[in-house]
Amino acid sequence: MWDGGKSLTIWKRPVDPVSFAALNRDTLAGLLGIELLEAGPDFLRAAMPVDARHVQPFGVLHGGGNVVLAETIGSVAGSLASPPGWSVVGIEVNANHLASVPHGDRVEAICRPLQLGRSVQVWQIEIRRGDGRLTCVSRLTTAVRPPRQGA
Repeated sequence: MWDGGKSLTIWKRPVDPVSFAALNRDTLAGLLGIELLEAGPDFLRAAMPVDARHVQPFGVLHGGGNVVLAETIGSVAGSLASPPGWSVVGIEVNANHLASVPHGDRVEAICRPLQLGRSVQVWQIEIRRGDGRLTCVSRLTTAVRPPRQGA
């Protein structure tokens, strides 16, 4: 999307943290406290607290929490990078867990595209804990779907 010559961006729809929060209020992302923090010309940044909802019995972030954060931000990015009316669905997600995150910390995810195709997108998500250490690297592949006829 071109914004009048100020900068070139990959987003084809408005990026709005307030709308993200409202849309996800009663979803898994909302229940886990995932919030959209920033949209750059080719990235999204989101955060999630690490509290009792997110930890496994040993008091550190459950690996599934990383995956939910990665798939959430990647899916939002995929949707925003697609034409209005089009949708994306995740078809593969993987995650490499590199370091633990203790209860009481917070993680931030940066999501950038590796491939923005007409029918398939691939997103790279890096998740870091509060001290900046890389804790998870994830990749999400989405299928891009045209608007439904008659819907």
